[in-house]
Amino acid sequence: MLRPLRRPLIILSPKSLLRHPLAVSQMTFFAEGRSFQTVINDPDPIDAKAIKRVVICSGKVYYELVQARRTQGMKDVALLRLEQLYPFPNAALSTALKRFTQCEQFIWCQEEPQNQGAWDQIKHRLIRSLPDHQPILYVGRASSAAPASGYPYLHQMLQETLVEDALHGTINPLMNKRLT
Repeated sequence: MLRPLRRPLIILSPKSLLRHPLAVSQMTFFAEGRSFQTVINDPDPIDAKAIKRVVICSGKVYYELVQARRTQGMKDVALLRLEQLYPFPNAALSTALKRFTQCEQFIWCQEEPQNQGAWDQIKHRLIRSLPDHQPILYVGRASSAAPASGYPYLHQMLQETLVEDALHGTINPLMNKRLT
């Protein structure tokens, strides 16, 4: 209600995040009227100059990425959450990315198949937001007619591979494309 731009609010959230320990906000955010953040910076204390890879994501995959990074003690990967896809927050994303001056790779990570997630709709906007229009890599599932594999074991294996690819840079050419 505080925004000058009036649009219907549509929130898409999986049930698994309803009780996830990392998917919570402090009560002061609600009491003090903190505004909606279109881009959320990495919550962990990081040295921006030591970051070699920035992973931009949206949705549930963020929580798996942050848990894996913390478990592995990684200090050279930053995670940014894109919380609004339309209207695209070019200025907010550009500002968040400018501090990573030593970054070698920018990644868009999504758990949906390439033809079903946000990637096809926002890749040109992501490129415009990157410093000096650096290339961006896609990490996610290959294009598919179905949103899931249908086999829990295969789904879990693909999810673990996706998280490892995003954090460690083992880029699979069948699943990933480089855009400049």
